[in-house]
Amino acid sequence: MEKKEKKFLTVAPFECAWIKDLKFREAGRGCVAFDAFAHNDVTVVFRENVGSQHYHYKRDNCPHYTVIIGSHRNSRLKIEVDGKTVVDVVGIGLCCSSAFQSYWISIYDGLISIGKGRYPFQNLVFEWVDANPNCSVRYVGLSSWDKHVGYKNVNILPLTQNHLSLWKQVNSEYNGNDAEELDDEQTGYDKWGLQNFLESWELSDMLFIVGEGGRHVPAHKVILQASGNFCLSSSHGDVQLHQVAYPTLHALLQYVYAGQTQISETQLSSLWALSSQFEVMPLVKQCEEAMERLKANKTLLDSREIVELSYASSYIHSGGNFCCGLPIDIQRLRQFLSTGEYSDISIYIEGQGLISRAHKVVLGLYSVTFAKMFTNGMCESNSSEVCFRDESPAALKAMLEFMYCGELRIEDNEDFGTLLLQLLLLSDKFGISLLHQECCKMLLECLSEGWSSSGRWSYDDFFYFAQDSVCPILQAVSSIPSCKLMKETCERKFSMHFDYCTTANLDFISLDETTFRNIIQHPDLTVTSEERVLNAILMWCMKSEKLSGWEVVNELTTNSTLESVFKGRLQLLNDLLPSVRFPLLPYFLLKKLENTSLSKQISAFGGLVKEAINYIECRAATHGNDHNVRFQHRRSCYKELQYICDGDSNGVLYFSGTSYGEHPWVNPVLSKRIAITPSSPASRHTDPKVLVSRTYQGTCFAGPRMEDGNIFAWWMVDLGQDHQLMCNYYTLRQDGSRAYIRNWKFQGCMDGKTWIDLRVHENDQTMCKPGQFASWPVTGPNALLPFRFFRILLAGRTTDTSNPWNLCICFLELYGYFH
Repeated sequence: MEKKEKKFLTVAPFECAWIKDLKFREAGRGCVAFDAFAHNDVTVVFRENVGSQHYHYKRDNCPHYTVIIGSHRNSRLKIEVDGKTVVDVVGIGLCCSSAFQSYWISIYDGLISIGKGRYPFQNLVFEWVDANPNCSVRYVGLSSWDKHVGYKNVNILPLTQNHLSLWKQVNSEYNGNDAEELDDEQTGYDKWGLQNFLESWELSDMLFIVGEGGRHVPAHKVILQASGNFCLSSSHGDVQLHQVAYPTLHALLQYVYAGQTQISETQLSSLWALSSQFEVMPLVKQCEEAMERLKANKTLLDSREIVELSYASSYIHSGGNFCCGLPIDIQRLRQFLSTGEYSDISIYIEGQGLISRAHKVVLGLYSVTFAKMFTNGMCESNSSEVCFRDESPAALKAMLEFMYCGELRIEDNEDFGTLLLQLLLLSDKFGISLLHQECCKMLLECLSEGWSSSGRWSYDDFFYFAQDSVCPILQAVSSIPSCKLMKETCERKFSMHFDYCTTANLDFISLDETTFRNIIQHPDLTVTSEERVLNAILMWCMKSEKLSGWEVVNELTTNSTLESVFKGRLQLLNDLLPSVRFPLLPYFLLKKLENTSLSKQISAFGGLVKEAINYIECRAATHGNDHNVRFQHRRSCYKELQYICDGDSNGVLYFSGTSYGEHPWVNPVLSKRIAITPSSPASRHTDPKVLVSRTYQGTCFAGPRMEDGNIFAWWMVDLGQDHQLMCNYYTLRQDGSRAYIRNWKFQGCMDGKTWIDLRVHENDQTMCKPGQFASWPVTGPNALLPFRFFRILLAGRTTDTSNPWNLCICFLELYGYFH
C-alpha cells in the first residue's frame, strides 16, 4: 500500500470547502476543531445543507451561522446570523500568518463557543447565545475572504447533553463515583510542585552544611545540577558552606525550587556571589539588575527593605512540565535520564532487565503512587531498585521521558497505537494525570470523525487503527472513570463499523455486558443486515472462540443444552435479542429461523421471529408497532446491490446512472454522478464513459504510466463525495483485443491516494476471449469496509507482447452495500 503524504486544504478567496464528513451528528449540536493558517478572515459557516464551492455567506438566503476569526485585517472576531452581524469584538482569538494555530467552535442549541486549542471547553475565548437559536445547522463549510486560508486536522467532535462535563473530564485528574476515594490521595495535587520538596528530607540525596553552626539543609542533586553547576559528585552528598548565611542559601534554593524568592537588600550581594559560584545564571542576572536599580535610586545599602526576585521564562510548555516557571534546563534534565547521572533509583522489568536509571524526586513530582512508594516505609523506600512485572519496556521508557520533558514523543514508533494505549493504562496505574490527559487527547484525536487525522500516520495506518483498536481501547478504559468520553467515542465508532468490528476478529467477545449492550442499542448502529446483529449477539452470549453464524449456534443447541452453549449468559441472550430488528430480515430467512432449535428452545427468540413473520404477512403493524423501533429501519443503513450475473443491471455504476433509482438510465459519467479516470490521458480509445456504457466497445484501454519507478496501468472510479460502497463483487469485460490480464489488483480507498487491496490476482487465467465477461467475489474483512474510490491496477504484463502494459477492459461494474 502506498504511503500518503500529509497535506493541508487551501481555500481560495471567496470560496468555501464542503466536505461530507464535516457534519454534526445531531442537528444544532456539535463542535468543529481545526488548525488554520491565514493572514485574516478564517471563516467557518454552519448551515442545514451543503453549499457549493463558490458559496458565499453574504449571498446565502438560507438560515446559517458564520464565525469569522481575524476579521477587519485580523483585528476582530465576528459572528453573523443569516448575514447580519450580531457580534463584533476587538482583539479576540486572532489569526496567525506564521504558523498553523488550533481553534474550536461549538454550537449547542444556539450557544456558540469559540476557543483556542483542539479540544472543546479548553482556552475558551468567547461565547454568545442566540435568543432565537437555529437548531437545524449541521454542515460545516471552511471559507475565506480576500486571502487564501489553509486548514488541516479538521475534526467533528461529538457533543452530548452533558458535553461540558465530559470534555472537562479530559483535563481533570479523575471524576465519577471514585472521586471521594481519590481526593484523600491527591489532596492539593493540583497545587503540587517542586516547591513542596524545598528543603524537604523526603527523597533528598545530599546536604548543604551551612553557617558556623553547621546547619543541615537537604536538597536533590538532579534538580540542582539541572539549574546550575553545583560541583556535585554522584557518590558524595555533602557541600560545605560555612561562610554562607542560611538566609542566603534559602533564597537560592527557593529560587530554584519555586521560581521566585525574596531577600533583604543587605544580603543581595551575598546571594549574587552564591548564585555566581553555583552558576545559576538567571539568578545572577536578576541580582545584578536589582543592584543596578538600587544604585540608580541611591538606596542605602544597609536598608532592610525586601527585594523580590522571580524567574521569567520565555518558554511556555503546553504539556505542563514541572520545570515551567523554574530555572531548570529541560535538556540537561533529559540528559541525566539518558546517562543515569545522579540517579538514586534503578528501574527493572522482570525478564527484561534494567530499563532506566532515574531520580526519585522527578518520579514523585508526577505521581502520588511513586511518592508514597518511596516515602511510606515500603520496601522501595530504602532500596535503590524497583522491579515491575508485565509492563511494556517501550511504554515505561516513554512514560519516564514524559516525566522529564513534559512531552509525549512516540509519533515515530511503528506500533504507535498499541504504545499509546499502554501509556494510558500506565498513567492511570501510577496516577500521572498530565500523561493521562495527553493520552486521552491523542486517542480521541485518532478516533474522531473528521476527514483528517492527527497527521502522525499514513492514511491506511490511521484507518485500521481507528477500527481495529476500538475493542482493546474499550476493554482498557471501561473501568477508568475519567475516560467516559473516550468510551462513548469508541462505542460509536464500533457501532458505525459494526460489520467489520464483529467479523475482522473476536475481540468484541471480551467486552463487558454494559459496553456490548450500548453498542447494539446505539442510535448510530450501521449494518448491512440484521442477521449480522443476530450473529454478533449469539457469538457474544456463547463466548465463541471462532467466527460463526446462527446456523452453527443452532446446531450446537440441537446437540447440547442451552446452559452449556451459552455459559452463564443465557439470561443476557433473552435481554439482548430484542435489539435485533427481526421484521427487517427477509421473509424466507424468518421462515427458516421459525423452524430452528433456537426458536423452539428459546421462547424470546421464537416470539420475536413469529412477531416479525406476522408483521410481514399482515403488511401492517399491530397496534403500537408503528412506534416500536424493532419495526423501523435504522437511521444509517446501506442499500444492497447484489450481483446476479455478468452484465446485469444490479450494480452500483448502473444504479448511479438512474440517479440512484429516480430516473431512466443515463451514462453516469456524462451526468457526473461518478467520475472515471485512466492512468493515461483521455483519447479516442481511452474514454472513461465507455467503461459504464451499455454498448460494447471493441478497443478500450488505459495506457501505462510510471509510479515510484514502476510501470502501472489503471482505471479508477470515484463514486462521489457523498457515497461509499462495501464492495463484495465486481465484473470486468475484455475489449476486442487479445491483451488478456493475468496479474492485477482490485483496490479501494477513501482519499484517492492510499490504496487498500481488496482482491489480488496472480497468474489469473480467467480472461481468455475477446469481449469476455468475468466476475469475482471480494471476501474477508476488507469487504466490510466502505470506500469511495475503487480501481483496477495492472500489476504485471498482459499476454500482448507488443503493448504489454495496456489495460484493455471495456466494462466495469461493482456490487455490494451502497451508502
